[in-house]
Amino acid sequence: MSAAGTWNIITKSPMGSQEGTLTLEVDGDTLTGKMSGAQGEIELEEGKVDGGAVSWVANLTQPMPIKIEASGTVDGDAISGSMKLGAFGTANFEGTRA
Repeated sequence: MSAAGTWNIITKSPMGSQEGTLTLEVDGDTLTGKMSGAQGEIELEEGKVDGGAVSWVANLTQPMPIKIEASGTVDGDAISGSMKLGAFGTANFEGTRA
């Protein structure tokens, strides 16, 4: 099943669990879209799809600049993976198709 669509996700960050939304679009092996949450909306960059594997970069500006490097797996209506949060370590995320 395609990664395209809207996903309700929970990221277990060092600041506690953060709820958000991923909106993903797929064109061949290219992934685009946005992440939305308490810090606003961020465009995804460098997105890739390879079967059920997805990855992207997002540059958070609020509350401070952080480069987020995410990778995960889509399995039907579930998505899970991890996000490298710059100098703040790694956070796991999981979610379901909205």
